[in-house]
Amino acid sequence: MKTIIRAVALTLFALPAAASEDIADQYPQSELYSKPVEVIPHVFSATGATAPPTYENSGHNNNLSFIVTDEGVVVINGGASARLAKALHDEIKAVTDQPVKLVINENGQGHAMLGNSYWVDQGVDILAHVDAIEAFTEEADFILQGMERYNKEKAEGTRVVTPNLSFEDEYKLTLGGVDIEVMHLGPAHDPGDTQVWLPQWGMLIAGDIAFHERMLPIFEGTCTSCWIETWETKLEPLNPTYVIPGHGHMTNLAQVRRFTHDYLVDLRAKIGEHIDNGGDLAGAYYVDQERWRNLDTFEELATKNAGRVFEEMEWE
Repeated sequence: MKTIIRAVALTLFALPAAASEDIADQYPQSELYSKPVEVIPHVFSATGATAPPTYENSGHNNNLSFIVTDEGVVVINGGASARLAKALHDEIKAVTDQPVKLVINENGQGHAMLGNSYWVDQGVDILAHVDAIEAFTEEADFILQGMERYNKEKAEGTRVVTPNLSFEDEYKLTLGGVDIEVMHLGPAHDPGDTQVWLPQWGMLIAGDIAFHERMLPIFEGTCTSCWIETWETKLEPLNPTYVIPGHGHMTNLAQVRRFTHDYLVDLRAKIGEHIDNGGDLAGAYYVDQERWRNLDTFEELATKNAGRVFEEMEWE
């Protein structure tokens, strides 16, 4: 494999400091928010901003990862625009001469799928879960227009392209001796949430089932009890050594458990107590979430999350 990979794996303690949503751009010479880092041998990740998508971060507010093998490269997430996808591809070309063989969209959100237009023009297959494809297709024009508003000229060349490959439960491939298991563990953050499991290396590229540096968003229609069940019955048994979440730096299982599973359990307990005491929706917004205040996007999301969990639990 012709690649500049020479160092041993970075330890978790050698990774960059925790993310901050106040940093507008960490890699100004590129449209990427940050430069891809080799987090373990042959696996790279460009950590996105923990802030919402902006012109300054070019919509790179999720993690764009790739796996380098002797027979080609697998990319996780198409990126938020064609230009952002090209910027990632330029970084891949600096690492290896191997071609990109597959792009995996981890969900149906814009920062996972809008860059598909670049990759399909390179002749690359694109894979996503059937539910993610459906969700994206229903909102594609709206998602594209939203990206065009904040990204201005950086949106140039981006068009709606849906994946040409789909799966329901799992999609397995072996490339260059690396076993890659693409999975939908179950209901979690978003329709069609997808995880990429590399069992040989104990690496889980988890997508938005797992958060730790920014507060997770609970969408209208998200089933938080289902998310907890999926976590406990499907994710925990994998027992990954390394976890690349959907947002934030690579970490370990204990850290994402704390800020995802434990947060959901805590918020549901607080809302459940509020309901038992006769509380209403207006009061639910103010349940105690101080334990989680240090997470990025707390101010934007904490009250919204509480309201949506109340609406979910009110009829359970």
